[in-house]
Amino acid sequence: MSYKKSLFYGVAIGAVLGAALLAPGRAAAQGAPAQGPAAQSNVELSNEVNQLRQQVQQLQLQQQQLQAAPAAGPSEPVGSLVSQTNGAPPLPTGAMQLGGVRLQLGGFIEAASIYRSRNEVSDVGSDYNGGIPFNNSVLAHEQEFRESARQSRIAGLATGDVNDDTHLAAYVETDFLSAATTSNSRESNSYSLRVRHAYSTLDEDDWGLHILAGQAWSLLTTNTAGIIPRQEQIPLTIDAQYAVGFQWKRNPQIRIVKNWGNVWAGISFESPQGSLGGTIPTTLVNANNNGDAGGLLNPTTQYTNDIMPDIVAKVAVDPGWGHYELKALARMFSDTSVVTGTTGSVWGYGVGGAATMPIVPKYVDFQLSGLAGAGIGTYGSGQLPDATFNANGSLVAVPEVQGLAGIITHPWAGNDLYFYAGWEHADRAGAASAAGYGWAGLNNTGCNTLGSLNCSAETQDLKQLIAGTWQNVYKGNFGRFVVGLQGTYEERDAFTGVGGQPTQNEAIVMTSIRYYPF
Repeated sequence: MSYKKSLFYGVAIGAVLGAALLAPGRAAAQGAPAQGPAAQSNVELSNEVNQLRQQVQQLQLQQQQLQAAPAAGPSEPVGSLVSQTNGAPPLPTGAMQLGGVRLQLGGFIEAASIYRSRNEVSDVGSDYNGGIPFNNSVLAHEQEFRESARQSRIAGLATGDVNDDTHLAAYVETDFLSAATTSNSRESNSYSLRVRHAYSTLDEDDWGLHILAGQAWSLLTTNTAGIIPRQEQIPLTIDAQYAVGFQWKRNPQIRIVKNWGNVWAGISFESPQGSLGGTIPTTLVNANNNGDAGGLLNPTTQYTNDIMPDIVAKVAVDPGWGHYELKALARMFSDTSVVTGTTGSVWGYGVGGAATMPIVPKYVDFQLSGLAGAGIGTYGSGQLPDATFNANGSLVAVPEVQGLAGIITHPWAGNDLYFYAGWEHADRAGAASAAGYGWAGLNNTGCNTLGSLNCSAETQDLKQLIAGTWQNVYKGNFGRFVVGLQGTYEERDAFTGVGGQPTQNEAIVMTSIRYYPF
């Protein structure tokens, strides 16, 4: 029953009961036997009391009938966690109302299978850079098959509308793709229990102001519309590492966005953790340290010494046909010489853009995104290094380019068919020695000889082609049951060194069965 109806019946019942209680008091106040007109008055009062009691009983009966009636009509989804009052729109499946806050559950259960033509010794997330072995490793001559349910997710969204213009929300999402010794802050902050997302938002519609605080997709990640959280354009891959050339991080940040209709602009201050390539020079520069377990970081992996957040800016436009973005990134890497005690720093930067074009509306979309600059490696799925060392021990940002093109089609109802082509490229940088990245003097003579230790190759290019499909088996009031199939071909090309340029390829086939209850 609605608040207004409850209030109405409560007041009515109270008024009737009050009148009934006052009636005998008024009769007793006469102070005389029931004779003449006084007796007639008492009879009338008695009749009024009986009538009032009957009205109370009728109101009570109506209230009981309302309470016993179904709270929502036939349109209420099966599986809804809470009933609705008459006239209120039904909550979606998996939602509940807690005061003024609506809680929506989400996530899925997945059974995935993974086949790789080279043994990466990896789960459902591939290691496109370090995981693809050259032929000197016995792993390059082995195949790999695994099954995994660890990409299964649990999610919850809480929303509250303070008024017509002010909206609050909090979103949490987790999966099981973490291990204590692999937890790090470089790309997805994969600590156990792995937090994919944990952020809150404040939206002021009348100002066009949107604020996000917490861990979310980087502002650098392409959106499908505007700059709106949970509207990111994520590759449809089964592989948890998505696709080579895809720019992304899931990291803590504070984001401020303003929109003027279909034009959006945002700036974000994000966690700056990076990665280094090359070998630490003999000057013993202090640019990387193992985490402190007492400080709740992983003591088995390294953390760069950062002094400021990464700054990401983006402008997005939705002109009515497609979605378009311009992006920029600024970051800083720092080190300290234990010889002189001086601290140095170097800037990293990136500029890029993205476009989503509905070539055949509702049937074919073309997606294109790219980023170029220096020190942008950990923003790509290939995870090339951000920085390396100069001859004097100082840091230098590695020049890089990343790009991803995709075609998404919907040939029939319930089917998504996708194709991606990705590329990530790094240039030589830093010292003309092992301290730099991509040094031409690296010993590659044994990279194609099984068991050889003479393979110091470092990745210059990652190239990838992906084709896959998702098909709904069921979609309705009981959720969604979907199956997926994906094939991947990729190449890892090293810099040319002593002994030539090592290259390696790999084929991956993945399947997925997922059930989305909500």
